[in-house]
Amino acid sequence: MKNQTTAPHGWRAPAGRGAGGGEFAAGVARILPLLIAVVVYGLLFGTLAAQKGLSPLETALMSATVFAGASQFVAVEIWTSPPAILLLGATALMVNLRHMLMGAALAPFLQGWSRGQIYGGLFFMADENWAFALQRTAKAPLTPAYYLGLALPLYGGWIACTTLGAIFGGFVQDPARYGLDFAFTAVFLTLLAGLWKGRRSLQPWLVSALVAVAAYLLLPGVWYIALGGLAGALVGAFQGPPPAAEAAPPAAPREAGDDT
Repeated sequence: MKNQTTAPHGWRAPAGRGAGGGEFAAGVARILPLLIAVVVYGLLFGTLAAQKGLSPLETALMSATVFAGASQFVAVEIWTSPPAILLLGATALMVNLRHMLMGAALAPFLQGWSRGQIYGGLFFMADENWAFALQRTAKAPLTPAYYLGLALPLYGGWIACTTLGAIFGGFVQDPARYGLDFAFTAVFLTLLAGLWKGRRSLQPWLVSALVAVAAYLLLPGVWYIALGGLAGALVGAFQGPPPAAEAAPPAAPREAGDDT
């Protein structure tokens, strides 16, 4: 989530299949159902930002340049006037340390991408499109156009909804009263279910959850997010590759835009 709604310099669509082609459309179709939840927690974030004194313009700029819902929610929670820049920056860094692990998990599937396409992908990488991109790799190559189809609607929708939330935030004084605060959690539970790969997934997930809960109870700040993710990644690394029988994913229905 960075400069404006235009893609970063250097991003270019794959030869023969432009951004308006089947791969891009397939990515858009994949991410669209999730945007319903993004609308809810985007409006929620904008409401919280307005209650902390941020203007709609400031909220839009934060969403466009940070583009990380979790760290934005945490930043708003500890927001002061004037803002403590170093504290906000350090907190956002801790919350987003998991992106190092996410990028490492995605890296093997970026073979053939240009440097500009890789940097563009990292620019737009968020939990939601990262999860859908990994799901895609189980059945088809991950192309830049497909990834951009996942990323652009999410990026634009996040900026629009958080800005609207800031504009109309005064009308919802207590979002938790209506259960809107659960939308953020619900999205991540849905993404988690989509990444389930059988019993091998249970051990790293369980260790990650236990470490995160322990860190939340014992340590100040948001270290539980980074420590939980790191613990799960280490357990998964020590597990090694799956047996040959499990390595090949079952045949999956083809999505719109898949090559014939």
